[in-house]
Amino acid sequence: MADPYSILGVPKTATADELKSAYRKLAKKLHPDLNPGRKDIEQKFKEVTAAYDLLSDKDKRARFDRGEINGQGQEQGFGGGGGDPFGGQWRRPKQGGDPFAGMEGMEDIFAQFMGGGRRGRKAEPQRGGDVTYSLAVPFVEACIGGKRRVTLSSGKTIDITVPAGTEDGHKLRLRGQGQEGGGAAGDAIIEIRVEPHAFFTRKDKDILLEAPVSLPEAVLGATIHVPTLDGQVAVKVPKGANTGTTLRLKGKGVPTPNAEAGDMFVKLKIMLPEPVTDDLAEVIEKWAKKHAYDPRKKLGW
Repeated sequence: MADPYSILGVPKTATADELKSAYRKLAKKLHPDLNPGRKDIEQKFKEVTAAYDLLSDKDKRARFDRGEINGQGQEQGFGGGGGDPFGGQWRRPKQGGDPFAGMEGMEDIFAQFMGGGRRGRKAEPQRGGDVTYSLAVPFVEACIGGKRRVTLSSGKTIDITVPAGTEDGHKLRLRGQGQEGGGAAGDAIIEIRVEPHAFFTRKDKDILLEAPVSLPEAVLGATIHVPTLDGQVAVKVPKGANTGTTLRLKGKGVPTPNAEAGDMFVKLKIMLPEPVTDDLAEVIEKWAKKHAYDPRKKLGW
């Protein structure tokens, strides 16, 4: 066994109270009941217990400090032999230095630590922890639904269904796919992050789209094609349409499992050619002299 002071993480000048405090912290963390099946943790617990067993005994501690015995309590120079000095079982410190005295022994302090009750009650198996993942999903896929493949921290790959109408921040819970525990495994929680779209925005179940139209299309009226969640459709621009004119496409919004799909609203925006040609400028100039108007008048500017 290594130096018992190092095992407990205390200096050689540590007082009895400091030894006790260090042991209590490590024992709570390493107790076998809290780490079922972990042989490495069980071995560390044995070493911590043996270290405290030796240092809490004033005579043994003094002999160790003088170099008369080793960290296993064996006489120096007399072949302590190999093998497990703990006989394969963890041991409780002697009564003379028991840091749990007055708390009815190890069983009760760990029963209290685990929320248990009476002495001797075995700690209940602990449920494994949940693990949270962030999953980026394209805008259209989040709206109409789809499949995504996720690799968990365990290395396991699993296919999940992204429901139609999924919103940013929505969480999917995969039962039993989290951390293992003494009891049931925890869950994997997939938090959806919806990626922004180049020209769609969403408001509840509705999809909003701003569609550029040319000056002739707006003045004379026209049929144009606009994108939707499931492909392009033709819409009619009314004659004399203005920037801000909004066209409604019923049922072209976000589909939902238990209700009608939302709508798409196409807001028109008049775009002049780039650059404005001289002949267009000349026509507009002549027209403006006979048809002057103030588009800001209604705003009171």
